[in-house]
Amino acid sequence: MRAVVQRVARARVTPGGGIERGLCVLLGIALGDGEEQAKRLAGKVARLRIFPDDAGRFDRSVVDVAGAALVVSQFTLIADTAKGNRPSFADAAAPEEAEPLYERFCSELRALGVPVETGVFGARMEVELVNDGPVTIVLDA
Repeated sequence: MRAVVQRVARARVTPGGGIERGLCVLLGIALGDGEEQAKRLAGKVARLRIFPDDAGRFDRSVVDVAGAALVVSQFTLIADTAKGNRPSFADAAAPEEAEPLYERFCSELRALGVPVETGVFGARMEVELVNDGPVTIVLDA
């Protein structure tokens, strides 16, 4: 499971929802990922200290700043480009396996006190965001 986490001033996905201050999380689910990875990664995202404190240091999480998360499923994060120029998605979980884990990740974030908006799983979407910083972190579970 891989998440690209961006600190945002605002973000929205069409079709789907939008947030003000918080995190835009692009989530890729690989073969073999399970509920434990979803839970662990959600905890890492919720506690990731990438918001500034009063001194400007990264010392606050999305929970600390009462932010929200926009979570967008993105199987292309699992691409393998080791051979040639065409990415292989053979390591990405099939939609029927990935969607419940995507939903579990979102549920775990909500349980940790993070309001969550989502895109539509499997749909072609447009994501708009204002990256704050910019701050972008890649997390693997």
